[in-house]
This record gives sequence, structure tokens and C-alpha cells, in this order.
Amino acid sequence: MENRFKIHIEQNFPQLLGKSLLIACSGGLDSVVLTHLFHELGYNIRLAHCNFGLRGAESDEDAIFVSDLANRLSITNYSEIFETKSYAEKNKVSTQMAARELRYRWFEQLLEEQDLSYLITAHHADDDLETFLINLSRGSGLKGLTGIPACKDRLIRPLLPFSRNEILAFAKKKNLYWREDSSNAKNDYLRNSLRHNVIPPYKKAAKNILDNFKNTQSHLKDSQALVNDYMVLIKRLVVSEVPEGYAFDLAQLSNLPNPKALLYQLLHTYQFTAWDDIYSMMEAQSGKQVFSSTHRLLKDRNRFILTSRDENSTTLESVLISKSTKKIKDPIQLSLIPIDRMGYTNETTVYINLDKLVFPLMLRKWREGDVFQPFGMKGKKKLSKFFKDEKLSLAAKENIWVLCSDGQIVWVVGHRTDERFKVTNQTKQIIRIEYIPA
Repeated sequence: MENRFKIHIEQNFPQLLGKSLLIACSGGLDSVVLTHLFHELGYNIRLAHCNFGLRGAESDEDAIFVSDLANRLSITNYSEIFETKSYAEKNKVSTQMAARELRYRWFEQLLEEQDLSYLITAHHADDDLETFLINLSRGSGLKGLTGIPACKDRLIRPLLPFSRNEILAFAKKKNLYWREDSSNAKNDYLRNSLRHNVIPPYKKAAKNILDNFKNTQSHLKDSQALVNDYMVLIKRLVVSEVPEGYAFDLAQLSNLPNPKALLYQLLHTYQFTAWDDIYSMMEAQSGKQVFSSTHRLLKDRNRFILTSRDENSTTLESVLISKSTKKIKDPIQLSLIPIDRMGYTNETTVYINLDKLVFPLMLRKWREGDVFQPFGMKGKKKLSKFFKDEKLSLAAKENIWVLCSDGQIVWVVGHRTDERFKVTNQTKQIIRIEYIPA
């Protein structure tokens, strides 16, 4: 295995030569073998061990083992203890997801602080097969079936071509010691159940399964590459950037072959899962929407509007502004400065007749039934009609604020002032109001 590994590294990861490498080392078989392989090849390596505190004394003993391993090989070892359960509860994620987020965040921190070039993990061919089956069981698309990437940014997985049996044979040949994680023997996680109950009989029934699986994945990756190239062209036809996020032209999409498949390719990276609801929305009325954990998809006439879900967005519906107020930051940023003369007016900077204002002013979300007298017009107009004339999307309308004086709209913020509050030759006091978009 040593020679195959050496050739594999030289041919596929020449960028590692002469670099400082951080190996994620749990103390288990795979990471211990990975450490010895790189050490024998003379690479500049350091170890990083995560103690998630989930197995009591056993977790502490793992940390001691990795520390001893580093001492025997005369290499640097970093170790960190995490409050995994409290993190999972606070962030409302599973213990597994909490451990993953904590360790990769720490690894990135180490890479930056210690000026290290790459993170190396010990994922191997059996891990890849398990991931394939997990994604298959969850209804993954093509990308989810292409397996664990061997290289992603500064993360390298050089053991993917090697099976667990090969790794075990190397460890026994070298008389290596490693730690066994007792939690791996349990079947309470899908991956463990597949590892113990599904894959062993699968390997017996289908000879050379790992080799054939690698060939299958190679074909899938080629197919994914073709899809990626095609989707570049599709995005140019269908997707456009709008102030609220991204717009997807459903008319263009519907004229293309396999529009549902294309829609999946366009949206699957945004964490959506309710695909049947999304597909039915293509024919639905405006206003229908579907949410993922990170985004919202809104039907607006003959297009979809994709917006981010901002967990830090304001919950304020209105705020009062006194005459002495010079600036507000929430719910939106406004500056209000009395001045002597008018300057340049645009959508974000307006000049209002201060003589006409009654304080406190009110900044609030617009409401159905709101009316104002648009600047330059004699008659009044409903805001809903104004928005329609301005061709604002449903998503854009949701973020409209109005500045009011004594119940009258002074400014549809970011759009139009009211004629009744304009500066005239008789105006004695002027206030400049500036909207600062986030």
C-alpha cells in the first residue's frame, strides 16, 4: 500500500509537496494509518484532535493516545475540547451535525492561525460507498451520488482510492496501534447501520463491489460535469439578479426540455426539500411560496423570486421619530438633517418641507389601502396601484417602508415623495432625509 499511496499522492496531489499539512486525527485506524503514511514519506505534518466529550473517559483517553502518537513521531499536536451537546441544543442541530460544524470551524481556524496549507482527512473507499447509499436513500440528485470529493479548496482526502481492508492490512503489517470508538459499534445512526448490516452482505453478494463502485462514480462525475456545463447556459437564459435576490423566468424555463429537472438543478443548492410543492408552484397564482432553512422561493407573476432568509431581520413594524432625531438604525437606516438649501435628489436622498411636518414622524411598513399624492401629480394614488405601475415584485413590496406625518405619507422610502411635502419658494425650513440601504 505504501508504494501505491506514494504514487497516488505524487500524481494527484503534487501541491502537497513542501507544504505544512494538518491531519485530522481521531486516534482511530484510518487517521492513524494516514498519519504514518505521510510521516514515512517525509511530509511536514501536524495533528489535530477533537475531543467532543460524548464518551466520557473514553474521549479523554483518545486525546491522550493521539498526543502520545505525536510525541513518538516528534510532530506537533493540537487538541481541543468541545461542548458538543450544548452547541447542538443552542443551534437546534443533531449531535452529529454539531460535531461536524465544530471540528471544521476549528480546523479552519488552525489553518489560518498556524499558517498551514492543507487539511488532510482519512475518508476512504468504504466511507464513500456509505455516503453514496445514504444520499441514495434520501432521494439525492446526481451530484449527491458522485461521492465524497477528493479535493475541495484546502481539504484533501487522499485515502479515497483505498478500502478499509487495505488500510487494516497496512496497520497490521506495521504493527500499529489505534483506538476503537465504541459508538461505531452501535446502530443508532444510519451510517453505522449500513456499515454493519448492509454493506458486508452486499460485498459478499457482489464481488469487486468497491472497484465497480469507483467505475460507476467515475461515470456519474462525467455526467455531472456535462450537466454543470449545460447549466451555465441555462442560467444565462433563465436567471437574473434583482434587488431582492434572484429571479427565474418561468416562461423561458417552460420552453426548454425537462423544465422540472432544470429547476431542480437551479435550486438544489439552496437547501430546498419540498420539490413537489415547488414544481406545482410553476402553475400556481402569485403569492405562493416555499421555504428552505436558508431561503424562500416566491411565485411572482411569471417568475420565481429567490430571497435569503435573514435570521437577524427586524421584527419592528413601526417606529416614532422625534424632531431631534438625527439618525435611526432600526428597522432601516435613515439620517435626518435640517439644512439651508436643497441639493441633488435621487431615490435614496430627498428634501422635505420641514414646515409641513408634524412630529413625531412615524416610519412603518406600508399597508393595503395606503394612499399618497406622488410628487408631480395632482391626484392621489393607492400604493398598491403605484407598486403595480412601478412593476415591483411581491418580494420587493414586502420590504417597502413609508415615512408618515400626522397620518399622511411623506415618502415611500426609496421610491417617491409626496407632492404635499415638497419644497417651494415659500419654504423656510428644509430637512434632508437619506435612506442607507443595508
